[in-house]
Amino acid sequence: MAVRCFRAGAPKGAGSSRLATSGLSVTESNSRSAPERSGQSFPKAVRLLKTPDFQRVYDHGKKVSGPFFLAICALRAESVLPRIGFTVPRRLGNSVIRNRIRRRMREAVRLEYATLASGRDLVIHPRTSVLQAPFLELRREVERVFAKCGTFS
Repeated sequence: MAVRCFRAGAPKGAGSSRLATSGLSVTESNSRSAPERSGQSFPKAVRLLKTPDFQRVYDHGKKVSGPFFLAICALRAESVLPRIGFTVPRRLGNSVIRNRIRRRMREAVRLEYATLASGRDLVIHPRTSVLQAPFLELRREVERVFAKCGTFS
């Protein structure tokens, strides 16, 4: 009688993955591939996340239009870090395309975030042209919009 061996029944870590056989731990392998990027993130403190915040920007903000997106800028009572939110409508495509648009916009905003004046809330509403736009042009457009939003009082 033959004995069957199922992988699911084997103890964890008993597989033949490269990490298990090379003696490297998961933390060692991740630390080599992903260098520490301090100060280059887009934390929740600088994002608009709640519906009332978005609604306040829509109601009291001023629109700045461009070829790649529409931005709505609003002043905030507290003069603290500016906050940014993204709205990507379903008509732009399926979830894969909408997430790609969101990632491109978030990266362009992250790189130009330091140029945005404090005490501002900004909602960015991308257009389909964001997908075909060269990243450098997208970044320049974000910089232009940030400069224009800084002049609103």
